[in-house]
Amino acid sequence: MPKAKRTNNIYTVPRYIMPDASEPEYEDILEQIQQYRKSQIGSSFYYIRAGEESTLLCRIIPGGGKVFFHEVVDHKNHGISDEDISEAIKCDPGTFTLPGHHHISPLIEKKLRALLEFE
Repeated sequence: MPKAKRTNNIYTVPRYIMPDASEPEYEDILEQIQQYRKSQIGSSFYYIRAGEESTLLCRIIPGGGKVFFHEVVDHKNHGISDEDISEAIKCDPGTFTLPGHHHISPLIEKKLRALLEFE
């Protein structure tokens, strides 16, 4: 797995965040995200993870195994602005019951589908 390099206080991607004991289980996130059809683009499910230090666009790919990583997606490389992420959190209907986790907005879905649907 490639490691993230820190350059000028910015981490490059791909970057994977290993959850600690306070993180919800993989199955909990996957179960809730699968209920929101628009979050699946290709074989991946996308969501927003809001933390104290940063807000990240993340994805998971369903699969076997118990090890779970939040894969951080470089949202700017996908034409998604910080404002798009903030707006998605503000307009989130609240159906994702895990704290700090939010569904992507229809705008983010549209941008991701435009870039990733045929990969």
